[in-house]
Amino acid sequence: MIFEEMLDRYARLLVFYALNVQPGQVVNITTEPIHRDLAIRVAKFAYEAGAKYVNLDLGDPRLGRVRVLGSKEENLAFVPDFIKRQYVELVDSRAANVRIIGSEEPDILADLDPGKINCMRLHRHLALKYFYDEGIGKSLIHWTIGAAATPKWGQKVFPRLSPDDACKRLWEEIFRICKLDRDDFLGAWREHNAVLQTRAKKLTEMHIKELHFSGPETDLRVSLSSNAIFKGGAEGGSLGVAFEPNIPTEEVFTTPDWRGTEGRVKTTRPFLINGKMIRDLYLEFKQGEISHFSASSGADTFQKYIESDDGAKRLGEVALVGIDSPIYKSGLVFEEILFDENAACHVAIGSAYKFCLKDGATMTSKQLEEVGCNESTVHTDMMISSEQVDVTATAVSGEKMPLIRKGAWVISA
Repeated sequence: MIFEEMLDRYARLLVFYALNVQPGQVVNITTEPIHRDLAIRVAKFAYEAGAKYVNLDLGDPRLGRVRVLGSKEENLAFVPDFIKRQYVELVDSRAANVRIIGSEEPDILADLDPGKINCMRLHRHLALKYFYDEGIGKSLIHWTIGAAATPKWGQKVFPRLSPDDACKRLWEEIFRICKLDRDDFLGAWREHNAVLQTRAKKLTEMHIKELHFSGPETDLRVSLSSNAIFKGGAEGGSLGVAFEPNIPTEEVFTTPDWRGTEGRVKTTRPFLINGKMIRDLYLEFKQGEISHFSASSGADTFQKYIESDDGAKRLGEVALVGIDSPIYKSGLVFEEILFDENAACHVAIGSAYKFCLKDGATMTSKQLEEVGCNESTVHTDMMISSEQVDVTATAVSGEKMPLIRKGAWVISA
């Protein structure tokens, strides 16, 4: 099948399954200029689905570098009101929002001052807090994230290939992992969603009090509150239909009680923070917070990141992924969190998902605090499993139940 036809399939997947655009809905697309062809295809199918209006925001990654190098430091925290108003309107109108990632210049911020970069990130998040808390956190909008290949990203995954060949090879992997090599790719995604939903339901019904991750340099215990609900696959939206937040997705996840996090853990894949790759991160938790860490690269960036606020040193998500994941089975490290988080179990420091708590969308701030639901301006996933890692659950009753052994699921879906 020719590339353009596969790209059309991908755009259809994002519109008709992931975003599940409804008649009369406003659609917002954010991406880089290099992905404008895919973005236009998304817009075309969004209008076919009945969208009222499609907006396209193209952001050049070079602009952030220019700002850091040329702006007065006191101006790095500034966010114009028109940007804030745009994202408030997206939530209030129950819009659909898709972000297409995959940077044309993945290392463009890597050599810059991590404090300045984090300042820009932090204040943009604060400016869009309503969007993240209400739109994303409570699923008031339909939202999804997809990825598109670029030559320089491709060379990170396939360093021995030329830029053009690496980009082509990466596209092949994206299409395969997203099930677009199947004629009935939408049906394949519905079947996959059923598996994830069933697995999440089983985990919720186990009434898990604690998850224990054990493996090389890892002995981590993560507590769950009695309100915890496991989620996986499509999420129910405010318009009465489901949408899929991530394409691809292989995880089942929930919101922990951050206060009960204890032990140590070694990440098994690198991950990006503020333009810098964090490698070989080792973490220690005491009384629910990071008490010590080390990394072979990116330590300064990670330090600035966890200083963003009190919640940045606490867990906001715990997710389970087995080695049956097609991303893990590919044997590739993508150096892109959308893919790598779906290759391995992971935890996230920072803000928690309220929709992973029973009645979380209607709980007050005090009630959320009482169940250990973390609040923060950050949220970053860190992969912590491999074929050497086990995961054991302890139920409220005290019963211990193996969930994952040597990276593989023990419980059936």
